[in-house]
Amino acid sequence: MRTFLASLIAAVSLGVMATPAAVTAQTSDPVRIGLEGPLTGDQKSIGIGMLDGAKLAASEMNARGGLLGRKVEIVPIDDAADPATGETAANAAIAEGLDGVVGPYNSGVGAKTLPLYLAAGIVPIRLSSADATAGLGFTLQPMTSQIAPVAADALTTWAQAKSVAIIYDQTALYTQSVSSQLKTLLEQDQVTITAYEPIDPGAKSYDDVVRKVAAGNPDVIYAATYYPEGGLIAKAMLRQKVSSKCVADYGSYDNAFVTTAGKAAAKNCPVVGVPAPNDFVDSSTYVAKYRKQFNRAPGTWSPYAYDSLNFFAYGVRRTGGFDAAALTKELGTVNGWSGWTGYVTIEASTGNRQPATVVVTITNAKGQLHVDPSWAKAVGADSQ
Repeated sequence: MRTFLASLIAAVSLGVMATPAAVTAQTSDPVRIGLEGPLTGDQKSIGIGMLDGAKLAASEMNARGGLLGRKVEIVPIDDAADPATGETAANAAIAEGLDGVVGPYNSGVGAKTLPLYLAAGIVPIRLSSADATAGLGFTLQPMTSQIAPVAADALTTWAQAKSVAIIYDQTALYTQSVSSQLKTLLEQDQVTITAYEPIDPGAKSYDDVVRKVAAGNPDVIYAATYYPEGGLIAKAMLRQKVSSKCVADYGSYDNAFVTTAGKAAAKNCPVVGVPAPNDFVDSSTYVAKYRKQFNRAPGTWSPYAYDSLNFFAYGVRRTGGFDAAALTKELGTVNGWSGWTGYVTIEASTGNRQPATVVVTITNAKGQLHVDPSWAKAVGADSQ
């Protein structure tokens, strides 16, 4: 069985730091770290949460004297979840000078911007998940090849599905790849795919699509979309009183999914994702620091941006500078680094985290996404 290792939810600090390598020549200029994400547009909830997570990490570094004795400055890079916009924004940020970058989130954007950073000698700590972006820097995020097996297990072991309809965003690199991989895995498990329906993002309603795929009476309708579309699909399923179970893909995993769907529809539609910011063991300290600085709860992806910046800084301290070759070699050997999101081991050939922190979440009575205990019990994640 494709299992999720519940031990990944632990976020216990190792408390051990190695002696840095010889520090490069000092300067009074700040260390400029870009944070690329959708800071405007339909997916801005994701980008703002990322930005605040990076800002929290930077403020803590600066309170401790900065990075290699220099103040850390976060440079917002708004890609609006659009590849062309991202390419323009990344080129502008590179021209102004960057020492590192966290992001982007959207894989289609990353396919355009990550090569630009690498060509400029900048090591990205990406939050993209499509397998096509593997090897383009490093990530603490799960990848498609790690997400699809967990989703398939959830549908077969937890939801007990014998038939599944898949609605997918045909315009995005990640949703194209995850829907294709999921379809293949389900078919290998003898699950009948009653519909494989492409959609375009940006519609005000997906009622007609839901009505069409629901006509096949699948056990589950799986929405492989980002949250603006996933939320509307969940809303349509509740409004139409569809008997099929609703499950939304990892692309929909964000607090804004609940806002878009409405609490009732969100509660009716579990989401494949990662543990919530306060689901990680011993996360209360991180959450408290975040609330103190921003006077609100962490964004869904705040912990991953926070850890990504600290992970990059770890490599900088170990190598004593920002040389891309040295950082790539050092970060590729990481085994057991830990932060808010748990323990991190890197697969050098891809820059991916192994294993991945993929879970199934459910919306609670307060309208918050958290790990679904019924899923954890069904797949054995609560006992590992």
